Amino acid sequence: MQLSHAWSKATPKFDDEALVSCAGLVPVMALAERAGLSELISAKVAITTTRVKSAAVNPAGKLTSIIAGMAAGADSIDDLDVIRSGGMPRLFGGVYACSTLGQFLREFSHGHALQLASVARAHLVSLVGHSGLLPGIEQQAFVDIDSLLRPVYGHAKQGASFGHTKIAGRQVLRKGLSPLATTISTQHGAPVVAGIRLRAGRAGSGKGAASMVREAISTARAAGASGDILLRGDSAYGNSAVVNACLRAGARFSLVLTKNPAVARAIATIAEDAWIPVHYPGAVVDPDTGQLISDAEVAEVGFTAFASTGHPVTARLIVRRVRDRARLDELFPVWRHHPFFTNNTEPTAQADITHRRHAIIETVFADLIDGPLAHQPSGRFAANNAWAICAAMTHNLLRAAGTLTSPKHAVARGATLRRQIVTVPARLARPQRRPVLHLPAHWPWAEHWTALWHKVFGPATGPPAHA
Repeated sequence: MQLSHAWSKATPKFDDEALVSCAGLVPVMALAERAGLSELISAKVAITTTRVKSAAVNPAGKLTSIIAGMAAGADSIDDLDVIRSGGMPRLFGGVYACSTLGQFLREFSHGHALQLASVARAHLVSLVGHSGLLPGIEQQAFVDIDSLLRPVYGHAKQGASFGHTKIAGRQVLRKGLSPLATTISTQHGAPVVAGIRLRAGRAGSGKGAASMVREAISTARAAGASGDILLRGDSAYGNSAVVNACLRAGARFSLVLTKNPAVARAIATIAEDAWIPVHYPGAVVDPDTGQLISDAEVAEVGFTAFASTGHPVTARLIVRRVRDRARLDELFPVWRHHPFFTNNTEPTAQADITHRRHAIIETVFADLIDGPLAHQPSGRFAANNAWAICAAMTHNLLRAAGTLTSPKHAVARGATLRRQIVTVPARLARPQRRPVLHLPAHWPWAEHWTALWHKVFGPATGPPAHA
């Protein structure tokens, strides 16, 4: 590919009011409105006391503008101006300047963020009904919980403090803010964000986890999870509060336990012949016997946890042991043990595989970090909390649009959905007063884009939902 020399003397002009760079926002935001986004915001979000008189006017229009900007790739308040370029004001009404949106976010308090979180949960439930999100949720659903530390710099970020995070397998101390998130996924459905809550960087990973678990399970039930719900998490969430919240909500749990003397004694009671090999990186099948040869083995033992709390729970302690690669020269094998506590009814090896799929939440974090959560855009903590909730709503909206686009897009990364579906250039025209979008010829994903358009605007979608 070579540029023609004639273009070296060309004159670029940004003057065309009929061009848009994000034509895919039309079906995506139409899907959001069919799921009742504006109605939900108007019904649930009310900012009555403001620092600037006009800052809280029309929260529905401003929040939908923020979500549209995020869907188009904005990862800071200034980037939200992308929705005002070219012919975008001709496609959408009530398009706000980024300075206005930033001022609006700074009016948020903790209570307003709770209102917006309620909108996010209700909108997710509605999206499930208007798209192919979470297929098979009526049989089984998985709720995963985890936190991350987003770094910040400077001294103006409220709530920023030093917390521990893992980088390249090592624990490091880093200044930042710590979002706690829950996701819902199914056997064949990509994960969506059930809830997200911003916390100070020094907050413990499990702080506020029990209430987040209750809300996520309730959201999954409202979305159609009439069968089993399995909560998965690491050792930060293997505590009495989370487990008992899960049991009271009628869900199962699969949580890592911190190794302590009681857990060590339980592991020591497992007979040597009780260990069975499990599929693991490097596992192979013996060509002569057909048996699995693996460096990892699993076994289980009955265990009563949290006996000292007054709310003991008896369930299965499943332990995966792995050869210690640093001590392969020892006379006898040296094992590292990884226990988790569960009331999952699957066989031991399958329960271990199901538990390790908890790592699927990391794909959601990767999408958020590669998109709206690349930065914490405001100096105010509550504004950043609202920004994180909008990022979660944008993730769910793009995921729902992907399910209406094609099976491949139903599991695609957020960056892929933005590149192939949202940021499609188009020219606006009105021949015979009929609006037409002229899209690029030979667009590689034209068929999928058109499928999304017809599913959103076709008669089968029905009228927009109301709160």
